[in-house]
Amino acid sequence: MSTGPTHAMSGLTAWATATALAGDSSLGTLSVKGWCVGAVLCAGAALLPDLDHPESTVSSTFGPVTAAGSKLINAISHGIYQVTRTKRDSKRDGGHRGFTHTLVFAILASIITTAIVQTSQSWALPLLMFFFSGLAVRGIMHKWCPRNDALWITGTALMLTYACLKWTDQTPADAAACGVAVGIGCIAHYLGDAITEQGCPILWPVPIAFKTWYPVAPPKIMRMRTGGTVEMAIVGPLLTAVAIWMSAVALHNAGALPFLDGIPLIPWA
Repeated sequence: MSTGPTHAMSGLTAWATATALAGDSSLGTLSVKGWCVGAVLCAGAALLPDLDHPESTVSSTFGPVTAAGSKLINAISHGIYQVTRTKRDSKRDGGHRGFTHTLVFAILASIITTAIVQTSQSWALPLLMFFFSGLAVRGIMHKWCPRNDALWITGTALMLTYACLKWTDQTPADAAACGVAVGIGCIAHYLGDAITEQGCPILWPVPIAFKTWYPVAPPKIMRMRTGGTVEMAIVGPLLTAVAIWMSAVALHNAGALPFLDGIPLIPWA
């Protein structure tokens, strides 16, 4: 897998790019507040699939709570893999890079998020926002205060949650945008894993080469090692630069950053 900061930044980059280039669609006409809420959700969701790995960055987000949840998800993912794998699939555990690393999971996460935002009771929506805010903070600040990071992350997530709740209306449009943000974040994660040495079973359960868990990946020469020089020196900085650029475009389109008026932010547009 890619490292936590790279995953989180890929989620932000994907959200910023999607909203900046969405034109006059509902995704391209979000308010500034709506865009910021989506950015937090997408950055957090870009860490969500790795909850199937008890030793991942995200599994320690909220201390023992997410650690226990990660073990449960790992066990469920292992069960699904064992039941649905073919003879051609590898005889691996299947707990990590299993069900949570598929488009099926991304779609389910998107639908559930939309339903919660649109119809939740007073406790469900704050819990959702708090959870994704924590994942986003944990991913970006993965080495922040190692001894007490769960406490600091919880406090920061609470502040982000308060802001998100103030800025989110329980309307169909906002609910759909939140769901799309989570889906985009998951897919950004899959693409990041796909370019590592192991690949990612994005298309499960579609059989490819007689494998239901076929690891989608580019040719080996185009793959990178997790935490290696390519990721840390090239991919990470490139994602950060694109995230800043596309965020500026999206926020300017939403009516913010007036000092950018007259500047061709997208040269080809």
